[in-house]
Amino acid sequence: MAGVQIGLSDLHYAILQSDTTSAATYETPVRIPGVITANINPNSSTDTLFADDGPSETAATLGQIELELSVSDLPLDVQAALLGHTLDANGILVRKANDVPPWVAVGFKSLKSNGKYRFLWLLKGKFSVPELNHETKGDSINFQAPTINANFVQRDFDQAWIRQTDEDATGYTPTTGDTWFDSVG
Repeated sequence: MAGVQIGLSDLHYAILQSDTTSAATYETPVRIPGVITANINPNSSTDTLFADDGPSETAATLGQIELELSVSDLPLDVQAALLGHTLDANGILVRKANDVPPWVAVGFKSLKSNGKYRFLWLLKGKFSVPELNHETKGDSINFQAPTINANFVQRDFDQAWIRQTDEDATGYTPTTGDTWFDSVG
């Protein structure tokens, strides 16, 4: 029986080193602990051509792919890596107006109601600087989990924008899940 997604864990990112028509290479994936939500919005559009008083042709195109991540914390070293900032020797994050975020891949797994996992890698995206929201402590606890957004595009190498598999998919082998976060692929 197919399962419905009920969980989210093992958030990773990998810096894209090279994306050419012959290959895409990435640095070793790095885990970001404490993922809360990962919302993927692949904006697409479809349109229909009308001819001879009726629908004649339809076409679809994929547009910008948006990712919104909410995490329990976004450590300074992760912010530096994802946003092109500098973390100095004293542990101070320095943000400059001309910092350029690198291309990255983002991967995670999602538990399904049947106990199996879905594994995903978004393959080529750039993050934007998140809002910095702070609130004083009151009578009750109000967690202030950061949210960070990225826009993804297709790779030059193979025009792919996402890779995903399910543990209960035909042809799935346990090695695939065991090594999913070792490299992007």
